[in-house]
Amino acid sequence: MRVAVSGIFALNGLLAAMWVAHIPVIQSRTGVDHATLGGLLLVLGGSAFIGMQVMGPLTDRFGSRFPTVISAMALSGAIVLPGLATGTTSLAVALVAFGFCNGALDVCMNSQAVLTERAYGRPIMSSFHGFFSVGGLVGSGVVAATVATDVPLPATLLACCVLGVGTALLLARSLLAGRPGDGRSQAQIVADGPERKPWGRIALLAAVAFSVMLAEGTAYDWSALHLVERFDQPEAMGAVAFGAFSATMVIARFSADAVSARLGPVAVVRVGSLVGFAGIALVICSPTPLLSVAGWAIFGLGVAGGVPQLFTAAGNLSTRSSGQTISLVVGFGYVGMLSGPAVIGPVSHWWSLGSALWLAAAAMLFAAVAAPIVRPRGVDEAAPLSGAVEGSAAGEVSASGERPQT
Repeated sequence: MRVAVSGIFALNGLLAAMWVAHIPVIQSRTGVDHATLGGLLLVLGGSAFIGMQVMGPLTDRFGSRFPTVISAMALSGAIVLPGLATGTTSLAVALVAFGFCNGALDVCMNSQAVLTERAYGRPIMSSFHGFFSVGGLVGSGVVAATVATDVPLPATLLACCVLGVGTALLLARSLLAGRPGDGRSQAQIVADGPERKPWGRIALLAAVAFSVMLAEGTAYDWSALHLVERFDQPEAMGAVAFGAFSATMVIARFSADAVSARLGPVAVVRVGSLVGFAGIALVICSPTPLLSVAGWAIFGLGVAGGVPQLFTAAGNLSTRSSGQTISLVVGFGYVGMLSGPAVIGPVSHWWSLGSALWLAAAAMLFAAVAAPIVRPRGVDEAAPLSGAVEGSAAGEVSASGERPQT
């Protein structure tokens, strides 16, 4: 089950990179300026948020396996649409479809991840997001290669679509059939209470998710353009900046679970946010392309660990409506990821792209201050999942009826 969930995250990362790393090419093909592109990213974010809110209650009611497969297939189809756009209107329609499908898949796959992490009884959420970054790294490499060799954009995206549909179908049977609220310990259920939701914690988690993912989205949507425009580099070189960010995201996310198990999730969020601030400051102040790429790499190293800790905290706040809680926190996070960079568009039009990137730096500082919100309620800070599924590490059967597999 862990392999299947990891595969879905990797597929999502690949599909996201197909859009992100192609932004300079698509912007050139459609003729949209920075301000217009920023507005279109806001439309994409709103569509993604709607997709998340639609999918949250459905996963609580029916489980997330079938919705995950359908959403992955739909997103694979939607990735073709931006490559067919010829102007502002057609690109807007394409991004509405892509955003909705991406939002739906994000809630489903994170619900799957919460279930799997709960069955293992130890932090593994960050590794799933690491596979998302692996997908992003592979995707950025593919884009750099295909752009440099003049492969037609529609052909690249169509091949990605076929790969995505096939992967979703292949992994379908190995996904978990349970709902995100299943498998919680009696101690956690008592701590939650049967009816009430901790709305204050949910709101602050959502605010921190908004900030962290605003910063992350800045790299997704503007790293390639920043290198191309500030240093007059070719579009293929722009993909290298995003690739450096993705590469360090991979390293950090495959390391963050061990750090979280030893030091707790608060340390992961706080220290990571400060490192992220240092990285984006280097990007803004860099006088050379090489240092700018290094800054994006440091930024990726810092921002990587925050999102998994936030999603784990969200998935374990509520017993009856875990899917809805995940959809709210993930939803506001992705509003930050997509609307924050959308604001950067017009700000960069008024001043400069480098000046606009200070918004991401400020978001990192807020996340560092608010990091204690990810501390688990009623459990040891250094063992955030202890008691979630007692004995699962020793091989007991999980709530889904399967033994955890490595």
